[in-house]
Amino acid sequence: MRLYKQLIIITLVSLFLSACSSSNSRYSMRHDAAPLRAPTELEMQDAIVTKVIKSASTTRPYEVLGKRYTPMLDETGYSETGIASWYGRKFHGYHTSNGEIYDMFAMTAAHKTLPLPSFVRVTNTANGQSVIVRVNDRGPFHDDRIIDLSYAAAYKLGYHKYGTAQVKLEAITLADTHARKTYVQVAAGSTLANIEALAHTLREQYKLPTNIVEKDGIYRLHLGPIKDAQHAQRVLETLKQNQFQNAFLLYTQ
Repeated sequence: MRLYKQLIIITLVSLFLSACSSSNSRYSMRHDAAPLRAPTELEMQDAIVTKVIKSASTTRPYEVLGKRYTPMLDETGYSETGIASWYGRKFHGYHTSNGEIYDMFAMTAAHKTLPLPSFVRVTNTANGQSVIVRVNDRGPFHDDRIIDLSYAAAYKLGYHKYGTAQVKLEAITLADTHARKTYVQVAAGSTLANIEALAHTLREQYKLPTNIVEKDGIYRLHLGPIKDAQHAQRVLETLKQNQFQNAFLLYTQ
């Protein structure tokens, strides 16, 4: 009986120490991993560039792994080419550097020195695919990488299976979005799954971003923005020849 009690005490102590060890770890996973499902078309839409208040606490110089970084105060005109990576399940649900919650299915990113938050267009130089992300975290702290994208953003750029890709970064401010933009409204319908499938097909075919807008239960599929007016007209004419006779140009600010 005495031996039995000792065994119970030893077991309880082991469980307590194990729990303490787990609670002291910031992340529940030791190694990062991809999510158990692919992101949806809605989740892969570009981040919307809005007016933001910069996080004052993230403007101070900081040091990681013996290297010192000085954050930018203004991202206007920033452009850089280099290697992008992505981060997923290990960090999902935890706080980012500016206090937001990391969502691997949101269009966000980590950068060493860009203001938090800020917005940047990321283009995969291998396939021309691009995405706009909201920078709300610090990293990646590897000398050969310039940005860490959410899994959804990496998926849209087509490198989620490879881990890294050569990309071009271009900061986008609210002032950059004031110019008139041209889209092609391709189709509309009440079944989201059908619109998402069509968006995926057209994005691959035309190498242009897609955007799904919902109003009163109807999902409208927009292709673009398209910077060049002549290019937009050519895309429209091609769509009309390929079963989308009701497609039309759409102009927004």
